[in-house]
Amino acid sequence: METKTNQFKAEIAEMLDLVVNSLYSKKEIFLRELISNASDAIDRAKYLGLTEKNLVEDNPEWKITVLVDKGAKTMTIADNGIGMDAGELEKNLGTIASSGTKAFRKALAEKGGEALPELIGQFGVGFYAAFMVADKVRVVSKKRGTADAFQWESDMGGSYTIADSQRDEPGTSIMLHFREGQEEYLDYWRVSDLVKKYSDFIAYPIFFRQIDIPADEKAEDKKYREEREAKPLNTMVALWKRAKKDVKQEEYDEFYKHLTHDWEAPFETIPFSGEGQVEFKALLFIPKKATMEIFMPQQKRGLSLYVRNVFIGDDIEMLLPSYLRFVKGVVDSSDLPLNVSREMLQDDAIIAKIKSAVTSKILSVLETMKKDAKKYDEFWRSFGTVLKEGVHVDWSNAERIKKLLKYPTARNEAGKLVFLEDYVKDMPSSQKDIYYILAEREDDARRAPQLEQARKHGCDVLLFCDPVDDYLTESLREFDSKKFVDIAKGDVAFGSEEEQKAEKDALEKAAGEMKPLIEAVKKTLETEVSDVRLSTRLESSPCCLVAKEHSLPPSMARMMRAMHEDVPEEKRILELNATHPLVKKVASLKGDEQSGAIRMLYDCALVAEGSPVSDGAAFAKSIAEMMMK
Repeated sequence: METKTNQFKAEIAEMLDLVVNSLYSKKEIFLRELISNASDAIDRAKYLGLTEKNLVEDNPEWKITVLVDKGAKTMTIADNGIGMDAGELEKNLGTIASSGTKAFRKALAEKGGEALPELIGQFGVGFYAAFMVADKVRVVSKKRGTADAFQWESDMGGSYTIADSQRDEPGTSIMLHFREGQEEYLDYWRVSDLVKKYSDFIAYPIFFRQIDIPADEKAEDKKYREEREAKPLNTMVALWKRAKKDVKQEEYDEFYKHLTHDWEAPFETIPFSGEGQVEFKALLFIPKKATMEIFMPQQKRGLSLYVRNVFIGDDIEMLLPSYLRFVKGVVDSSDLPLNVSREMLQDDAIIAKIKSAVTSKILSVLETMKKDAKKYDEFWRSFGTVLKEGVHVDWSNAERIKKLLKYPTARNEAGKLVFLEDYVKDMPSSQKDIYYILAEREDDARRAPQLEQARKHGCDVLLFCDPVDDYLTESLREFDSKKFVDIAKGDVAFGSEEEQKAEKDALEKAAGEMKPLIEAVKKTLETEVSDVRLSTRLESSPCCLVAKEHSLPPSMARMMRAMHEDVPEEKRILELNATHPLVKKVASLKGDEQSGAIRMLYDCALVAEGSPVSDGAAFAKSIAEMMMK
């Protein structure tokens, strides 16, 4: 083919400028990124070769080689993996991951311009790390199963070229011409240290070769050079197969960063072995922070799967339940066939058993973590919302998951969360159920008038303010043989049986006295409410709105309508506090004056729960008139 010159897209040109000039003081990360890419290319070749035997008919000895030429100031990272054709060179090296420059710049800004050597992988730009140390990069690649080789080259001047090239064996070579001042990376010991630091766990041998051998090289120097070049720089022992006592946490941290491209060390490291019905090794990690991708349904998630050291695929969702999708890591099975495909994994009994064992292990780790309140709260702030989903989707582990849930309560100050078992332990003897209230914001929940009688009788109330809580109420049902009861729904009674009887008698007496008002309210608000009654929940507020026992809470109804779902309007019940002076005052009014006051009461009930009033201007006018009187 003729040499083809293309312009980088504006986004990539900007990204390259950021990478080279704005980001790194620790440029050594380039070697890790390029070696990781080479390892991935070999992984892919091995996997495809399981079914397409022609791709590996040369029976390759898989390896990665770092070749240096001190005289020419070049380093070449070569592999014998899958390789690329001309189209793939243009696609893979001429475009960039969807995260884009905007997100990249934002991440830089949030970190205050600090040097972040691991940030590059987070945005799919690992290859471009080469330009941190090189002023020219040349890529020569020959795709397995094809006869032709092609070359990609750029000096970062805003364009790149693609042309025909020569390469004896399949694979890819990336040659870097170092900038002034970067010659340290041509030294054997510097390269060796970096490989040990970042890539020791790579499953393929990484060799060092020096190209420009001095003509007058001494015999002893030649022997020493040949001896060190014959040995791999890395141990190649998969980290998950090494005994935990033999692995430093720093090694786990580096592997996690390599696997996830996170720039922080993991929050929790979980190495373990599965034995019994199925045998496997696993190395799992809980990240420190959640990313927005965790809530995106189309985002890839899951664990990397190996079968007897052969890479099968990453993002294998079948290995983890959806509510543990924040967990990262690797599973290596000895029981699966090497020719397994993603389609076969879907119904594989071994995969189901591995998933069950992995799930149980993670829950066990979280159960142990509960004992360290500070640490568990840090985990919960990042992943509690996702973990809650397990109550709804994993009935076999629902009771274990319930014991891991934490919630704010009306009695505790903002920011303090309690486990369900601690809530139950602190319940007064007269309380038979677990009380909760739903709201979009914690502040709204704390101010809800429906809490008043609960507080009066010493009952605490769980504040369900997370969007997922709305969906969990049906799945929670019971905990420790106690039912969950929404204090803003149906009929709720507090206190001992004697107290409840006394309140019932008082309510019946008040109902007779308030009958004219109740009838007037029903008539005035006949299009807004389904019923009007005196309240057993209120102490200091004049009124509140409550829903029927099985109706949607208003916060969920609003959210579903915002998602353009057809949710019919459901009238609620207006409850009045018979002892409140304002209610008594409204009862004494007549005609239009009473009707206006009734509507004001209804609007106040809406405002108290955080719902919008139907006519804000009229409500404001009524407030103004009342203040003037």
